[in-house]
Amino acid sequence: MIWKIWILVPVLYGLFLLWYFNWKGPLTPDEVEVFMASFEQFEGSEHTDAAKFRKFLENDDGGEFVMLNQVHLHSGEVAHPLTGEAMSPSDLIGEYFGPFALSLLKRGGHPVFQARTVGGNIDSWHADSNVGFGTTAMMRYKSRRDLVELVLDPAFADAHIYKLAAIERTISYPTRIMMSTSVRPPAAVLLVLILLASLAQNLSFLFRP
Repeated sequence: MIWKIWILVPVLYGLFLLWYFNWKGPLTPDEVEVFMASFEQFEGSEHTDAAKFRKFLENDDGGEFVMLNQVHLHSGEVAHPLTGEAMSPSDLIGEYFGPFALSLLKRGGHPVFQARTVGGNIDSWHADSNVGFGTTAMMRYKSRRDLVELVLDPAFADAHIYKLAAIERTISYPTRIMMSTSVRPPAAVLLVLILLASLAQNLSFLFRP
């Protein structure tokens, strides 16, 4: 019985790794062309620099990245894009984030960090045009391919209108984490699986007839 408990650890962890990491390699030139042709038809593409986006895809190394988003919502109430009902921008952005988070999670991505601005630019130079943002958020993507597939996913694309209606201004750019004090999911999941297996083993000893 004990070995059956512990054999689940590598099996479950292997399934997690299959979901969490990109095993398809970098984007191919043909994939980039197909993605860009589809992206140009996307409703929200007018807010994206197509040349920079193409270069980002062409320079794909197959690795993960974190998209840093700085967001400032409209002040006061805004009209719901479908019903016209007046509502707060934070409630409206929730209608966007729900489908987005689900699509991101299906592709091995997840939120990394979110913070609310509580003061002005205390330390700043040569940045006179920086008007500031209310929220900073970071989202992990397992690959650049997954980013494009998420953006073009019809199930998610319909929610983009809520983002456009709720946000006054925003800047997003890809980053790669160089240092972090938080426990990354690959390590955290392995530790949790080992802990659960240890608890199951101890309970089996405790209730053994």
